[in-house]
Amino acid sequence: MDYKNTLSSLFFLLIQADGNVSENEMMRGKQMLEAEGIDEAKFNLLLEKLKLQDRESIFKDCVNAIKKLNVKTQIRCIAWLCVVANADGFMDKKEWMLIYKVYHTELGLRLDDIMLVQKELNAFVHGKEFNSLGVKM
Repeated sequence: MDYKNTLSSLFFLLIQADGNVSENEMMRGKQMLEAEGIDEAKFNLLLEKLKLQDRESIFKDCVNAIKKLNVKTQIRCIAWLCVVANADGFMDKKEWMLIYKVYHTELGLRLDDIMLVQKELNAFVHGKEFNSLGVKM
C-alpha cells in the first residue's frame, strides 16, 4: 500500500470511527485529496471496497503500510487525520482513540511534531489567516 492508499484507508477508518460520517469530514477529505494529489475517482472506489472489509483487517493493513513510510510522511498522515477529525468543530473520543493508537502506540511519534504539520494543513484548508477558538494561528 502506498502513501495515498494508506492515507485514504486511514481516512476511511477515521470517518467510520464514531459511526457518524459528517459532511464537514467529507469536505475536509476532498481538500485532503486536492492537497495530496489523490484522484477522487480512485479514492471513492477504494472507500467502496473498504466498506466491504473488516475494520480490524483494514487497521492492520494500514499500520503495516504506514510503518513502511518515512517519519515525515507518517506525521503528515496523522496530521491529516487530526484535521479531518476536527472538521465538525471537535474530535470525537473514538476518533481520538484511533489517532492515538496509530501515532503513539504503533508509531511512537511525538504529538508536538504532528501538531506543527496539522497547523500547516489547517492553513491550507482555511487559508493563511486561520483562526482557532478566535485566536489567529
